Amino acid sequence: MLQGIIIRPIKRFVDERGFFSEVMRRDWMDLFGDDVIVQANLSFTYPNLIRAWHKHSRGQTDFLLTLKGTIKICAFDDETKELDEIVSSGLDLQVIRMPGHYWHGFKAVGNEPALLLYFTTRLYDYSAPDEERRPWNDPTLVPSNVNGNLSDMRVGKPWDWNYQPHK
Repeated sequence: MLQGIIIRPIKRFVDERGFFSEVMRRDWMDLFGDDVIVQANLSFTYPNLIRAWHKHSRGQTDFLLTLKGTIKICAFDDETKELDEIVSSGLDLQVIRMPGHYWHGFKAVGNEPALLLYFTTRLYDYSAPDEERRPWNDPTLVPSNVNGNLSDMRVGKPWDWNYQPHK
């Protein structure tokens, strides 16, 4: 995993009424460290849509929690050319810490819309957004490894969000 990306599974406390989960606690030092959450956002995405690529150059960190559906989250480091791919589902809750200096984005996979709740360490500045963008299908985004795997068949090729892993 790229330095600073952390995946924290979320526990479900189930009873006959349903379940309860804590999704954020200040004392989760393994996840938050010195980060302070200042904004929460909700994203609804239709199936098979891609929201990528962007990064933050002013120190923002995002914490991602898929509430419904399934998303494929990717992060790419321009320096090392490493690409990390994480599949996150509302059926198996987890919070993902995404340092903003990596190019990142996601695709809603499966046949239902995805609902993503995310928290940020910087307020969105409407007059000067802290977002650099590149197209989701940018042919210059070519990983040298995927999740640390140098022999992944997607290495050395422009990243394909629509690659079907189980044909």
